[in-house]
Amino acid sequence: PEQNCVGLSRTRGTPRRRRIFRSDCIMTISIRSSRPSDFPRTFEIWRSAVVATHDFLTPEDFAAIEVLVRDQYLPATEFWIAADENDQALGFMGMSVAQIDSLFVHADARGAGVGRRLVEYAMSLHPVLTVDVNEQNVSGAGCDQRRGVEWVGRSPVDDAGRPYPLLHLKRS
Repeated sequence: PEQNCVGLSRTRGTPRRRRIFRSDCIMTISIRSSRPSDFPRTFEIWRSAVVATHDFLTPEDFAAIEVLVRDQYLPATEFWIAADENDQALGFMGMSVAQIDSLFVHADARGAGVGRRLVEYAMSLHPVLTVDVNEQNVSGAGCDQRRGVEWVGRSPVDDAGRPYPLLHLKRS
């Protein structure tokens, strides 16, 4: 049976209501196309995911990337949205044919199977997939390798030439 996945958490000692996910919580995750109204939530998801997993970014790079994502990437790109039973977006994935260009899961939903569900959906569309993952993003690189994705290359810098190496992965 489905259980309530919302509870109280503490932020700096003060209890507040927010969405938390537990391993004993069973929830329905559906995948749908993004809509223009998803923009504020996808930006919130991107920001929380990057804060949680990309601690290697300098504050200057984070600020510059944040502006690009908010003003250029998110408004101009179609995504696959992973949503809960109330159609609340928990994560999103961008694809160019069989390349996963982006995959972000809200920090509050990490570990709840949202990323796995998005990758499974991508595999249903394209059995042979490629993805580039920041080498320093240990959780992202590790998840992909656990799903039978093989390492096929490495770049010493990211797509913008910043000193954040990328691992090139492929699932065949």
